[in-house]
Amino acid sequence: MINGEMLKQAIISGAHNISAQKNHINDLNIFPVPDGDTGTNMSMTVMAAAKALEEYDGTNAGEVAEIAAKAMLRGARGNSGVITSILFRGFGQGLKDMEEVNGKNIAAALGIGVDAAYKAVTKPAEGTILTVARMAYEAGVEASKENHDALAVWQTIVNKANDALALTPELLPVLKKAGVVDAGGKGLCTIFEGMLATFKDGEVIPYDESPEVTVDNFDSAAAEFDDDIEFTYCTEFIVGRDPEIETDPEELRDFLKTIGDCVVVVNDDEIIKVHVHTEIPGNALSKGLEFGQLLTVKVENMKEQHKNAKKSRKPPKAKPEALTFAEPTEQFGFVAVAAGEGVKNLFMELGCTHVVSGGQSMNPSTDDIYEAILATPAKNVIVLPNNKNIILAAEQTIPMVNDRNVVIVPTRTIPQGMTAMLNFDPEISAESNAQLMIDAAHAVGTGLVTFAARNSEFGGRKIKEGDIIALENGKLTITEKSPVKAVVKLAKSMVTRDTAFLTLIAGEEIEEEDAQKAFDELQDKFGSRCDISLVRGDQPVYYFILSVE
Repeated sequence: MINGEMLKQAIISGAHNISAQKNHINDLNIFPVPDGDTGTNMSMTVMAAAKALEEYDGTNAGEVAEIAAKAMLRGARGNSGVITSILFRGFGQGLKDMEEVNGKNIAAALGIGVDAAYKAVTKPAEGTILTVARMAYEAGVEASKENHDALAVWQTIVNKANDALALTPELLPVLKKAGVVDAGGKGLCTIFEGMLATFKDGEVIPYDESPEVTVDNFDSAAAEFDDDIEFTYCTEFIVGRDPEIETDPEELRDFLKTIGDCVVVVNDDEIIKVHVHTEIPGNALSKGLEFGQLLTVKVENMKEQHKNAKKSRKPPKAKPEALTFAEPTEQFGFVAVAAGEGVKNLFMELGCTHVVSGGQSMNPSTDDIYEAILATPAKNVIVLPNNKNIILAAEQTIPMVNDRNVVIVPTRTIPQGMTAMLNFDPEISAESNAQLMIDAAHAVGTGLVTFAARNSEFGGRKIKEGDIIALENGKLTITEKSPVKAVVKLAKSMVTRDTAFLTLIAGEEIEEEDAQKAFDELQDKFGSRCDISLVRGDQPVYYFILSVE
């Protein structure tokens, strides 16, 4: 049996272990762009739990698991960190109220987390941290059938996690080609191994601050843009729960996922609040009736609203930055994530109430975004992550906020976020605006100019560390000797006959002379076709960001 003190020390040991090995995990990154952040994000996520547990002096295992889960949820950074927090949330739910736990309890609790993690990811892929967690859980369940001993079961879980990690290159060809295993899976194994040291020998791996991340917290700029919203009707309703009906609201959530997307189901003892985008709203309402009476219903045709939306409007005036709680008095407010003073100022000018510092150079935590939401004095808060690796962390804030409606517009780049803001319509609902804004964002081309963080062979071409590289809508297409040459060549590839606006955003490493030189060359080549503007963004990582509309 494992008591609360041992579980506490095990989680701290796991946090210390991944902190010590985060550089190695970061180095498993397979792309040449600076994006080695997995180890850092997972380390910061689990260290949030370690710090919270230092104050706990009880012996209840369930309380330890709950404290760790809450701390990780708020401290989660990046997709890998969020998934890790969800896995440990399973421990919090599965071990609730247990003074001591055995191997069967631990395996079952891990299973709750695995199930929730798969549900949280829009398109779960095998060969990732999800595979490692699932196979470890399945082996743990089988082991617990023969032996309830906690150490024996956890040893099996760790062994199988490492076996699953070794399989990840076979499941993801891109890993096999690069000769590496999945970074998130490796991070999870590292945490589990740190916990095993405590369960097995009573050892707590010491915290080592010496390993420093040289290129940390960079999101994968080579990610593909693949989010498409397909459904016509934004359907919202509230069900007054019938106390005599024992059906589980999770059944409603599962059903809605089969008929649409953007599913949100929030419930308490009295009501169930539902939001879904679907082609068949009647089916959603009929299913809701199985849980009680419909108290409110709203169905809106988002495609029609999009068609009739105004193309230009003055954005709301930016509010001063604040991190203190603000009463939700206004109808709409906005939170964006951005790095670089110039880029932050752009979003403030476009109407953002608060801009969270982060992006390619730092993935903010769920708690960072949560605090910004509470500091926004609006009944409906629209959040723009502006980075693929921040979307999942932003989505975790939805069930955390009770006094205002939070809507995540899954923007993946700065240009997408800027265009989304310009297309906001104050006359329609927040959910309908989400459809309108992301549709507009998808029509924007994003070009990025950065440097190769390592030697690599990518897309059939050899790339040396330090080479200037350019990405067109997430795909590496160009290598050059200078950022100016790269951005001009990138523009040639991206500008079409239909291009009306070209915005060049200069990063912190670009001198004014080079920024002006790039602008002048773009003006000479494309000035007769489209409106070209130069903005000082001072963003890290990217020498230039190019927005093509």
